[in-house]
Amino acid sequence: MFFNKEIETMPRKEIEALQLERLKRMVDYCMNNVPFYHDRLTKAGVTADKIKTLSDIQYIPVTTKEDIRDHYPFGLFAQPMKNIVRIHASSGTTGKPTVVGYTKRDLDMWSDVVARLCVAAGATEEDLIQISFGYGLFTGALGLHYGLEKIGAAVVPASSGNTEKQVTLLKDFGATGIVSTPSYAMYMAEVARDMGFKKEDFKVRLGLFGSEGCSDEFRTEIENEWGLFATDNYGMSELVGPGVAGECTLRQGMHIAEDHFLAEIIDPNTLEPLPEGEQGELIITPLTKEAFPLLRYRTKDISRLNKEPCACGRTHARMDKIKGRTDDMLKIRGVNVFPSQIESVLLGVPQVGPNYQLVVRREGVMDKLEVKAELIDPAVLEKYADLENIQRSIKHKLQVVLGIDAKVTLVEPKQLERFVGKAKRVMDLRNEEGK
Repeated sequence: MFFNKEIETMPRKEIEALQLERLKRMVDYCMNNVPFYHDRLTKAGVTADKIKTLSDIQYIPVTTKEDIRDHYPFGLFAQPMKNIVRIHASSGTTGKPTVVGYTKRDLDMWSDVVARLCVAAGATEEDLIQISFGYGLFTGALGLHYGLEKIGAAVVPASSGNTEKQVTLLKDFGATGIVSTPSYAMYMAEVARDMGFKKEDFKVRLGLFGSEGCSDEFRTEIENEWGLFATDNYGMSELVGPGVAGECTLRQGMHIAEDHFLAEIIDPNTLEPLPEGEQGELIITPLTKEAFPLLRYRTKDISRLNKEPCACGRTHARMDKIKGRTDDMLKIRGVNVFPSQIESVLLGVPQVGPNYQLVVRREGVMDKLEVKAELIDPAVLEKYADLENIQRSIKHKLQVVLGIDAKVTLVEPKQLERFVGKAKRVMDLRNEEGK
């Protein structure tokens, strides 16, 4: 079993002493090897010897995705290309892709932290796990691939797409685990039903899901569809990929690999640190990366930290499930709305399925939110009284949770788009309509 008891159950004082030592070393490393950081740290008056406590990290300027894109492709690398053995990149759908590199030591660290989270979630060397993430420049597939191989599990690198084949492989190979986005796991279950299979036809017992947000209600839906136990894990390409944090079988927050990553919570508006236990934007500083070091990276993810030891025995800080992203948050008539809030409401309504779409429009000077959801039984569309009752119920629940009125549109099953990668639930048309 890949469980590093010495590290993962380290007393908090020892964890923080290790983090401080590695933070000082990383500040010095960035100062000497990355011109961008040399200039920024010098301007801020920050040097390694001025970092006396972990709280002094607040004096280091934050790093943003825009900083990475401004130095596309390799301007933030700290090692010459002869030492780079792997390159990954984000999709770049909103601009230039964010390009990241790895040395051999980086890859060893990466596979170690992924192995840890897989074991914490219940994976063993007896498992056969199908990876239904897209392979390629995306970090998710290869990240989980090497971590699972490290613990001795058999890996099926199925990639994403060709969903009927995915389902066939799951059944014929007797896969015991799935790695995918939550939305694709649900879509595969839907396709399996259409192919005539029942969940009893599969041996899948474990779901290692990531790459997109997943409410507790949506996770329960996936577990019921497949008859598996699902956990969340957290990471992003800029930080290393998956492996930054992951849930243990108790699912009381995602354990952060604190010997390699230093987490903070800040106010996204003021960038000031928030007291322990408060919700805010997650900032991560990788402490051991060689090829592509980062200082205080703004993830844009909204979470909360808990530094109390977990009942599982692990002592590293845990982060809450991501509530949403600051750049995914919708501001509608002055109210902050996260898609996860709407998802939780919809999944509490038995007549509608898990697929939904949010459409935001501007009519005159007013923002309007439309929530589209699929009915489970299409016959309800012909029963106007039932249809109105369901719409009224959803509208009321959204009003209670969000504090705003929303238009509710119920559509036939399978009418809304399915996703093999990250689900794109929001259509914000306000700019197109004269914002």
